[in-house]
Amino acid sequence: MRYAQGGGLTDTERGKRERLRLQAVERFETGQKSAEVAAALRVSVRSVERWRRAWREQGEAGLLSKGSPGRSKLSETQVVRLEQELERGPLAHGWGDQRWTLARIKTLIGRLFHVSCTVEGAWQLLKRHRWSWQQPARRAIERDDDAVEVWKKETWPRVRAPRRNAAPGSSLRTKPGSRWAQSRFP
Repeated sequence: MRYAQGGGLTDTERGKRERLRLQAVERFETGQKSAEVAAALRVSVRSVERWRRAWREQGEAGLLSKGSPGRSKLSETQVVRLEQELERGPLAHGWGDQRWTLARIKTLIGRLFHVSCTVEGAWQLLKRHRWSWQQPARRAIERDDDAVEVWKKETWPRVRAPRRNAAPGSSLRTKPGSRWAQSRFP
């Protein structure tokens, strides 16, 4: 194998692979068999067969690099517009409440720019541009924070069950010193 399997390639490495595929095209046009092309380019026969199929179906365009899989599908102007639309809020885009979920952001990107992305891709976009996620505050409208604090300080200590004394005990119920036996036979 000329190159390792897997991803994580730089633009330079992707360019090398593209040039290798285009060298294979030159050999396809001269009528060389897949095994000969694979041996000459030091790649697997299976890769050459895959390239040949793509070349037959799409021409040289089928073998060109599609770029980094991790790059953003949105241009900078589209990102600026997305930010403006997010600031308008979910209600302006037809949702019934004021929560921006990742699924909604994904849908909005599709509607605005006709670009498909995953929920994970939407999350990566938010992180890349240092936008924070929203977590709705699940609190009752009637909640009185001052009354809650008073209750925690004054009422809760009286209501709370006292802790048991830390005394040596046994987990065996048959032993007389076990907590179970003490609670059953005082």
